[in-house]
Amino acid sequence: MRKSTSMPSTTGTWTLTTERIVAAGVLVGITIIMGIVPVLGFIPVPNLTASATIEHVPTILGSVLEGPVVGMVTGFFFGLISFLRSPIPLFKDPLVAFVPRILIGLTSWLTYAGLRRVNRDVAAFAAGIIGAATNTVFVLAFGIWRQDAPFAGVPAPVIIVAVLPQAIAEALLAAILTVIIARAVDIVRRGVVRAPEKKSRDELPY
Repeated sequence: MRKSTSMPSTTGTWTLTTERIVAAGVLVGITIIMGIVPVLGFIPVPNLTASATIEHVPTILGSVLEGPVVGMVTGFFFGLISFLRSPIPLFKDPLVAFVPRILIGLTSWLTYAGLRRVNRDVAAFAAGIIGAATNTVFVLAFGIWRQDAPFAGVPAPVIIVAVLPQAIAEALLAAILTVIIARAVDIVRRGVVRAPEKKSRDELPY
């Protein structure tokens, strides 16, 4: 029987490897495209925020697939897109635009890391929920605290009630997409790494 030559990974959680740099680049590119193409990342809705979003999904995926550094870097660019392109004064506040989006990368990774030994699909689903909730909760909290328009002068309960249906929909969609995409990537990775050779190396045509 052939012994496995694979070695256990010693890559640290916060280590920025070549693979993680490439993954971050791809996810940042997707984030930028989603933010620029109309109705792809930001979907107009008739409430105080003026738009629903799935722009946080690449950030969550970065955390689930590659760890907190990739997630937080992707989240920074999510915030940058909001800061530069959103017409709403709320997202011209750097605290609102950047901090919640960077935190998505941290909270979704912590959730996934804590649950993946139980079940990876459950962990990915929970990471999607928590990542989306992090975005919503901190954007609302900072916006209400700083009284940024359109939240200025509006009672907090009114804001929460108005945004809650959107927040639930965003969280569920993020959770479902995270499970589907994370599982697909995992299948591809396992297939590439573990594909059995049917012939000896001498008989292979390459």
